[in-house]
Amino acid sequence: MSIHSLTTSFPWTRYSKKLIAKIEHPRCVGWFTKEEAEARLMRLAEGKEGSVKDGNAVHLYWLVDKDDGIIVDAKFQVYGQSALIGAAEAACDLLVGKNYDQARRISADLIDKQLRDKSDTPAFPKETYPHLNLVLEAIDSAAEQCMDIPFADTYAAPPMPTNMGEVIPGGYPGWKELTLKKKIAVIEQVLDQDLRPYIALDGGGVSVLNLINDKELVIAYQGSCTSCYSSIGTTLSYIQQVLRAKVSSDIVVIPDINTTPE
Repeated sequence: MSIHSLTTSFPWTRYSKKLIAKIEHPRCVGWFTKEEAEARLMRLAEGKEGSVKDGNAVHLYWLVDKDDGIIVDAKFQVYGQSALIGAAEAACDLLVGKNYDQARRISADLIDKQLRDKSDTPAFPKETYPHLNLVLEAIDSAAEQCMDIPFADTYAAPPMPTNMGEVIPGGYPGWKELTLKKKIAVIEQVLDQDLRPYIALDGGGVSVLNLINDKELVIAYQGSCTSCYSSIGTTLSYIQQVLRAKVSSDIVVIPDINTTPE
């Protein structure tokens, strides 16, 4: 990674609007001290990458539950390009509620998808990926300090995010008038942007099998989801919640019984 690739500035016109908002109004800037962590009975994990001398540096601070490895809060400090601020802010949003194993599976692509205005248009210019990688390396560094913490006995599936992002009042515009093919395409787009990245953190997946009577959505789980009990509980509930908020309030999600746990 060259110094030039880390210090070149980028036109803001190439950032997504969501990325610009993260840069201009970051909520996770700050730090935790060891004393604060101890007072909350948490493990303080810190991840540092880059250097001020080279023009870009990131420092992550995690408060980690000592009982199950869950990151209960995350903050950051950065020095460098605006892209690094946006990447660190987005990463902290993703980290909270994950355990350190899931945190290590966060990718540059997942961070980018969280900040896209359109599902097919990247939020970060390609040239900013060295900055994204700095954040990912800092995540790995912090996770290494948590390896002795056991996971919860129930840990099997990735936790669903508590914030589903933008909710579309009344559902997808013109939903009832769309053809079946277009309806499924809309559902696939929401799954790609808001659900599949989280499920993929633990090697799982979900596919659409059918849409019956415009409201009964039949899905099939893939990978680790086929043997995870939350696939018919919290995960299923969240999938339905998101689709009702962004597509149609009438949608009922039905898992294929041949691919769910007995």
